[in-house]
Amino acid sequence: MNKVARLWRKHNDSIVCMVCERKCVIPPNRVGICGSYKNFNGVLIHIGYGRISAVESRPIEIKPLFHYWPNSTALTFSTWGCNFYCPWCQNHHLSFRLPKDDDEYIPPEKLLELAIRFGDEGFSASFNEPTVNFDYLIDLAELAKRNDLYFMVVTNGYQTLDAIEKLVGAGVDGWSIDIKGCPKMRKALPNIDHNVVYRNAKAVLDLGGHVEMVYLVVTNTNDFDECIDWIIDMHISKLGEKTPLHINRYYPAHKWGEPPTPKEKLLSVAEEARRSGIEFIYIGNVGDPELESTKCPRCGKTLIYRRWYRVWEWHLERDDRKYRCPRCGYEIPIKGLYIPWKKTLL
Repeated sequence: MNKVARLWRKHNDSIVCMVCERKCVIPPNRVGICGSYKNFNGVLIHIGYGRISAVESRPIEIKPLFHYWPNSTALTFSTWGCNFYCPWCQNHHLSFRLPKDDDEYIPPEKLLELAIRFGDEGFSASFNEPTVNFDYLIDLAELAKRNDLYFMVVTNGYQTLDAIEKLVGAGVDGWSIDIKGCPKMRKALPNIDHNVVYRNAKAVLDLGGHVEMVYLVVTNTNDFDECIDWIIDMHISKLGEKTPLHINRYYPAHKWGEPPTPKEKLLSVAEEARRSGIEFIYIGNVGDPELESTKCPRCGKTLIYRRWYRVWEWHLERDDRKYRCPRCGYEIPIKGLYIPWKKTLL
């Protein structure tokens, strides 16, 4: 099913797609860089609408989101294509492949039915960049909101502000945003304005959404001192010390053969972030529960113990819709409810 897109404007015989910050100028009968939007007779058509490439129930902690509906599961789905094409992409079989007319179409109502059947608390658009399926996200998020299900995205955060406002307004209030690098990075993604990612993360927070930033530390690429300092400074100045930061280990994938990030490097970045004032810092992709558990920034008590992307211990107290450390009373930011039981995942 093809659908007229929501965000575009005319530019002579071409169309400017206003979904992502690339703002592709698309000539007649051509597609933008993500392959999901086409100029058809002077109208922008979302040709990738609902062309679903994968669907499964997954823990929210694997996104990673640690402060959003803890221990819940989300019906996770993806489409085809991307607007970045990172050379180290682990899901390149989805992200580097454009949608086709014969790809399976799943209407939003069908995904809603699956989420309810599987007992999921919400939805997650993930695996490939959700932005390329923008109009579908809006339609599904509105259905989810009417059925009391949450909606989150795992994204590079490169939308236009108009797209951000429409997504949050539709109910997309959970955002796991990848940090690809910094302005001085030259080895990969040289045409990306990394400032936009923080602009958008702040916009989500200002609109009442929940944000957690994910810094994949890629060896010999975005791991130099100036880049690390810039990322930490932007986090503090734009998002504040209470916004969680995930510092994740990179592994070689697709076209990028640099060695895996040394654990010592991840610990060093985390320590610098902690000294700068960021309160909730996690180290991922190393399999160490201590580095993925939440500790009270004030007294140091372990409040949430995680293992294998699930909550194994929960020690927070809840009053007046706020979660607090039971020892010292410090408020811990949590969006949504803690789900105090485990599920059998698909």
